[in-house]
Parts: sequence; C-alpha cells; structure tokens
Amino acid sequence: MSDIFIPEFLGTAMLLLLGAGVVANVLLTKSKGFDGGWLLINFGWGLAVFAGVYVSFASGAHINPAVTFGIWASGAEEFATGVPVTAGNFAIYIVAQVLGAMVGAALAYLAYKKHFDETEDAGLKLAVFSTGPEIRSYGWNLVTEIIGTFVLVFVVLSFGNWPGDIGPLAVALLVVGIGASLGGPTGYAINPARDLGPRIAHALLPIKGKGSSDWSYAWVPIVGPIIGGVAAGLLSTVV
Repeated sequence: MSDIFIPEFLGTAMLLLLGAGVVANVLLTKSKGFDGGWLLINFGWGLAVFAGVYVSFASGAHINPAVTFGIWASGAEEFATGVPVTAGNFAIYIVAQVLGAMVGAALAYLAYKKHFDETEDAGLKLAVFSTGPEIRSYGWNLVTEIIGTFVLVFVVLSFGNWPGDIGPLAVALLVVGIGASLGGPTGYAINPARDLGPRIAHALLPIKGKGSSDWSYAWVPIVGPIIGGVAAGLLSTVV
C-alpha cells in the first residue's frame, strides 16, 4: 500500500503546491508575478507536472485519477511496474491523489497567505484552488474537459510505444501545450484530483473573504476528465 500511496500523495501535493502557486503569483494582489499572463500559468503548471512526475516515479507517476482510469480502461495488467491492476490498488491511487492535492493547495495558501488577505475579489481566490469556466455552459464545459483530458491521457499512454526514454519533460510540455491550446474555456482541470482536492481545501481553510467554493460546477472537472481518460484508454488498445 505505501509503495503506491506515499509517492502518489507526495507527487500530487507537489503538483498542486507549484500549480496553485503559479496561479496565486499571477492573480493575487501585490505578488511579484501579478498579471504575468496565461502563458506563465501554462508553463508553471507544466513545470509543476514535471516535478510531480519525478516525485511519484515509484508508483508510475499517475498523479491524476484520469490517468489511473485510462490505464485501467486500456486493459493493462499493471498500474506501474510491480503494481497489479486491482480494485484495491485503484482505490489507493485515487485517495492518495485527492489527499495530496488538498495538502498541496493548503501549502500554496500558506505561502501566499498575506496576498490572499490583500486580495478583495473572492473569485480570484477560488481560481487559485480550482477551475471555472469563462462561459458557464455545463454541457460544453464538459465537452472541453473531455477533449483536453483525452489528449493528455492518450498521448501519455502513447509514450509507452516510443523506443526512447522521453521522461517527465515530455509530459510537462504536453500539459503546457494543452493549456495553451485547449485551456481557455474552462481553465483545463484535466485532472479530477487537481480540482476536487483544492476545492475541498478552499472550503475548509480560513481564507479571508473567500466566498463560495462553487460546488454547482465541481462535477464538471470530475466527470469530464474521467470520461476523457477512459476514452483514451479504450482507444489506446486499437492503435
């Protein structure tokens, strides 16, 4: 159990610490990176994935339930080397990822605590933790998340067919590309744990003037990535 839980927990925590951190840097009042722009956020998230993948290498570096779902749907016998595909192992991955995301987001809050206090807009505070659509249309927002996550998981699964070792950098650049190309409508969660864990943290933390956690939208960045991940896993079996 610890061979899965600890790497996935720590890797996802690192992902959210750095990912939420770059959003805080760009959005929160008086931060040195204030108004740094969308591409800074894209690259920040890509490098957050780079770090998270290295930290969670021992468990196969899923750090994303959509990847875990995709591997399961692909019919693979192992989630990672020496980790068989079983219901118990599947559950450990998901729990570790969500808890890690909660902790990583909480650490990002601590790092930027004074800037959260100085920022008046509750929407910007929530945006550090979780995604939200620019145009709220649940059906189309769901489609966007399905497509973005499909690209992520399908390409990640395709890496296994490449004769060379391209490693975490390839995954990082893939995430940057997805954000730059497909991230505009919803903020590209493409990872249920990345959105749900921090949203729970936002609801629990004593953030000054934080407002709503927008639970009415929360199902979209959970359901969409799961569908996209499963679709990618299924298609990977025929190409």
